[in-house]
Amino acid sequence: MASLSLLRLSLSNPTTSLYPKPNYPLFQPRTRIAIKPNRHHLITPLSHPDSISNNSPTSSIPHSTSPPPSTLFSNWTPPRPLWRGLSALVLAGQVAHRVLTGRVHRRNTLQQLERVGPGSTGVSLLTAAFVGMAFTIQFVREFTRLGLHRSVGGVLALALSRELSPVVTAVVAAGRVGSAFAAELGTMQVSEQTDTLRVLGTQPVDYLVTPRVLACILALPVLTLLCFAVGLASSAFLADTVFGVSINIILDSARRALRPWDVLSSMIKSQVFGAVISVVSCAWGVTTHGGAKGVGESTTSAVVISLVGIFIADFALSYLFFQGAGDSLKYAMG
Repeated sequence: MASLSLLRLSLSNPTTSLYPKPNYPLFQPRTRIAIKPNRHHLITPLSHPDSISNNSPTSSIPHSTSPPPSTLFSNWTPPRPLWRGLSALVLAGQVAHRVLTGRVHRRNTLQQLERVGPGSTGVSLLTAAFVGMAFTIQFVREFTRLGLHRSVGGVLALALSRELSPVVTAVVAAGRVGSAFAAELGTMQVSEQTDTLRVLGTQPVDYLVTPRVLACILALPVLTLLCFAVGLASSAFLADTVFGVSINIILDSARRALRPWDVLSSMIKSQVFGAVISVVSCAWGVTTHGGAKGVGESTTSAVVISLVGIFIADFALSYLFFQGAGDSLKYAMG
């Protein structure tokens, strides 16, 4: 009955509540903080950490804007030919270190040997045959008119062994093999395949450069010997059929004139030429940039520089090997 009377009292008087009101507010009013912008310093410049105090703009010290001191060669870029020449020297040193320490990829080396050797045999022998016959036409008739037909074989043998065979073989290799090396490595460089090899843990010098250099150094002496034999045979055949000088006289004169040093010097020349061709072509290939146009420019430049290097090395080696007066033709005349 008491609860019923309270309910009637609350309905008749709305100000009367069943539950008493608390003495504290249920929701605290939010306090708004007004931040006044600084008219003088909208953006405070950064200052040294030691000079910051109380985050006040007036206490910050602006950083010095003086430019750093410039060195003598800070903006100098070396010319590209000089840069590539130095790259070739560095690459040659790296290859020599790999060979001396035995870090050679044998399978890739055999593949490059097959490419440089048997792949270049046909064009090298054909070139040597026609060079020998052209050389025979120039002087056999003059020697025969002077009565020196017994020295024709000796002159042919000496010219082919000392100069023509190694130089002709190197020129053919530079045009065929050197251009291929430069184009392949240049394409791999611009397409970032060499970077992929580095990511996989393989050095491009070990996998790409060293096998090509070894293949050229080992294959060119064999090609030079074959070119010498084919050139001498073609010259003897032409002298016998056109100028009437017997093949037996030519071969006997060549046997008397040749010395072991003549053949050995030819082998040394061909090895040096092979090193020049392979190192220059690989260096020009791995320093290629600029897409397909850069690959074409590197290939052309590699062949030209290789030919110039061949002729310079031929002069230096000939001056070193054959000094003073010779007596080989004296033995060739019997």
